[in-house]
Amino acid sequence: MEWNLNCLRAIAELRTPLLDTLMQGVTELGGETLFMLFMLVVFWCVDKNKGYFLMLLCFTGTTVNQMLKIAFCIPRPWVLDPSFEIVESARAGATGFSFPSGHTQNAVAAYGGMFCITKKLWVRVVCMALALLIPFSRLYLGVHTPLDVGVSFLIGWLLVLAFYPLLEEIGHRGEVLERIWLILLVPAALFLLYALRVRAGASGDAANFDHAVKTAWSMLGLVLGAIVSVFADRHYTRFETQAVWWAQILKVVLGLALTLTVRVALKAPLTAAFGANSVGDGIRYFAVVLMAGTLWPMTFGWFSLMGRKK
Repeated sequence: MEWNLNCLRAIAELRTPLLDTLMQGVTELGGETLFMLFMLVVFWCVDKNKGYFLMLLCFTGTTVNQMLKIAFCIPRPWVLDPSFEIVESARAGATGFSFPSGHTQNAVAAYGGMFCITKKLWVRVVCMALALLIPFSRLYLGVHTPLDVGVSFLIGWLLVLAFYPLLEEIGHRGEVLERIWLILLVPAALFLLYALRVRAGASGDAANFDHAVKTAWSMLGLVLGAIVSVFADRHYTRFETQAVWWAQILKVVLGLALTLTVRVALKAPLTAAFGANSVGDGIRYFAVVLMAGTLWPMTFGWFSLMGRKK
């Protein structure tokens, strides 16, 4: 473990106020909200199967990431070495255990996944650059060690390569996507049971284990919402992603506003109803996916008619 901290100390020598600001900006590009935006733009406006591909990467990556966190329980660098100083602006976003890196997982899922689904060279270059820069930013800011980042980077790319061949199969056989999400109920349920079991037996680091339980409930809600959305689209909605460019912008802006409203507005009442056991987070993420995957796409027929000459 000492070599990990020595690497961080060496990287910390590069810090300047300007680089601190730049790296904090880079690390924000690996956050959950921005990933959701990219995924929804693809899902609503480009190709819904590719959107589900990104969602699959998000779910499996987060599940693997969080299970490893509570299995190894490795503290953050500043806990391992109280004398080590991080860039303070990054502290608020550094929740849970350190190993492996969640931001790195998100970066590979988002930008590695988009690298695979696009043929435009400039987009691929940008995606690859971000898939490398975001993990480095976690090291620069001092919130993760090389081991945290390296393992997440490797797992992320392995998942991208494993799921990418399914895209063609999903395009030819719609029922495959339903089966995949139904199968993913198993790891979602196992993750929740494991997180609850570990939390019940934990004597320390309660906040980190609570974070894992919250994520587990959220992932279960996400999977259940995806199952409903896939079934509804295949059998009822069958929404189209095409529309004139300004209608696409309107679709994304209004849809994202509604989705974020559901995500934010339900938090307080569900927390009040279910307390601190995080069941409300599962319901909340189910509602978010239901809005983004089923309810809002029901309006896409209107958007496709916008701009057409009569």
